[in-house]
This record gives sequence, structure tokens and C-alpha cells, in this order.
Amino acid sequence: MAVNRRYVSPRRAEQARQTRRAILDAAAKLFVDPGYAATPLTTVAAEAGVAVQTVYAVFGSKRQLLSELVDVTLVGDDERLAMAERSFVADIRALAGLRPKLARYARHLAETHARQVHVILALASAATADADAAAIWRKNIEDRRRGMAMFAADLAATGEVRVSLERAADVLWLAQDIRNYDWLVRERGWPVERFERWFVDGVAAVLGTPD
Repeated sequence: MAVNRRYVSPRRAEQARQTRRAILDAAAKLFVDPGYAATPLTTVAAEAGVAVQTVYAVFGSKRQLLSELVDVTLVGDDERLAMAERSFVADIRALAGLRPKLARYARHLAETHARQVHVILALASAATADADAAAIWRKNIEDRRRGMAMFAADLAATGEVRVSLERAADVLWLAQDIRNYDWLVRERGWPVERFERWFVDGVAAVLGTPD
């Protein structure tokens, strides 16, 4: 018996991708200024050049739009690829030694922070007054802590880590917080290279010192 398969037009798929990207770009601008709470989806739709019904059709809700904006800003694309499968993770795992691994991560961290700093700081601000934003902020914090636990385990395999995995994960989690980048690079004017060295030197010193 013949099976009817739904045909997906490449042109239509590309149009859908562009519409999604336009909405995300509009949200990235407006959720920063004037802010998440002050921006209704009608305003996002107008900025993106689409009907508000289209925003609902693509994202379902304002909270989901914010959540996906945070995710896309973090990784820099729309690909459905887990963080552990990203190329920079493979790069880190292939390296030998604590400092080389930290240096590769620091480069990735600086690139990510430069891309997402405005959105994440806007999310942190919105989280103080909006329950949906607070839930997304909490998830972001927890996801980062889990990521640093996996990174700590990889670093420990070098044999150069002298603290517990729990402490190593906590140190990494604190050092990679975007507010460090905000203060040092954006507020104090540090070159990105100095920020990367600060991260490597500080984390390596703590992880290499016994509890």
C-alpha cells in the first residue's frame, strides 16, 4: 500500500526559518530595551514585520520566545545540537593538560559572552519582577552548573586537579558567570585576551591547590 508522505518545500522551509530569525532578532532588541516586561508580543511582531498571530504560531507564548532567544543566543545558531556535541567540546576533550583545556574553553566563553551579554543581563533584570523570566533565569543557572560539572570531570582526568569535583564545578561555574565579563570587559575595558588569561590563571590556580 502506498504511503502518503508530506512534501516539505525547501523554499517554504527557508521562509519559515527567516521568519523565525526575524522574530528572534526583534525580541533580542526589544527585550533588552525597553525590556521584557515592557514589550508585548504585538510590538515584537511589528518590529519583525509579521502578524502577531505568526509569533504565536512559531513560539506559542512570550515566555517560550524568551526561552528560545536565550538558547539561540547562547549557541549562536538554530541547530538542534546538544551543547555536549558542539565542536568546541570536542576540541577541549582532545587537548591534554589543565591549562590548554581551560584556554580553549576561555576562548569559547569570551565569544559566547560577547554574543549574549545584552540578552542575559536583560533576562537577569526581568527575573527580579517577572515569574516567567525568573524561571528561565533559574534554568539557565542550573544548566550552566551542570555543564561545569561535566567540564570539571574532564579536567580531573588530566590528573592536575587537586580539589573535589564538587568544588571544581563551583569554581568553574562562578568564574564563567557572564557578570564577570560584563564588569571586566565592558565596564573596565579589559581586552578580551586579558579576560581569557584571567579566567585560565585564576581557575588553574584554585583547581591546582589542594582543599
